[in-house]
Amino acid sequence: MTSAAYDVPRSHPALDYRAPFVVEKLVRDHVVDSVDEGEDLFQEMLRYLVLAESDRSTSWKMYSTRVDEAWHQFVLFTVQYTEFCNAYFGGYRHHAPANAPSPTSGPVAVPASASAVREEPTFEQFGERYADVFGSPLPTIWYDHRTITMQRRLVNGHVGALELAGDADTVELIGPTGLVVFEVNRIAYDALRFIVSHGTFFVREIPGDLTEEETLALASSLVESTVLRVAA
Repeated sequence: MTSAAYDVPRSHPALDYRAPFVVEKLVRDHVVDSVDEGEDLFQEMLRYLVLAESDRSTSWKMYSTRVDEAWHQFVLFTVQYTEFCNAYFGGYRHHAPANAPSPTSGPVAVPASASAVREEPTFEQFGERYADVFGSPLPTIWYDHRTITMQRRLVNGHVGALELAGDADTVELIGPTGLVVFEVNRIAYDALRFIVSHGTFFVREIPGDLTEEETLALASSLVESTVLRVAA
């Protein structure tokens, strides 16, 4: 994918749109920890919409739960969102399951049948297209596992499907097929025991003898490996 095939909308007027009412909602719902972070998240949502509009031949998925939440919250302000879409894209742009992050992705997801598999752009291809369009690499905010804080809320969509195992040195998470989906030092046993039995929780609620830095590293690793996902 190269930018030569498309108009590169680096100065698209939609990117100048501001929605403090959405940012305020993101802060209030603890999706972000500050107004500045909320504005950054909203800006990346705008960039996603501009990117998708620049290449209508490709069905670009949303690859970040948090950026997707900024979009979702904007949609809830129906009047403002409709006016925005009409003004900058000539019509309503739907937020639908087809372009939202999949809640079932992860180590215990059931694979689709061969006949149902549809080739979709990868996150890496999305990053390449993003760089073509905006002249810069994807910022950290697109990588959910790199944005973990003690105030971040996480989701375990596999409650009851993961088991703890291990030995004196390590603790493992075992998926329903019997495969190890995650392994870490035994010191994290109490933390993992809590995590596998809770559907949603804040990082700050994870118990055990881990330091704050170790707790953040554990949560980040679990999100990166798709055992957990960041809450919308």
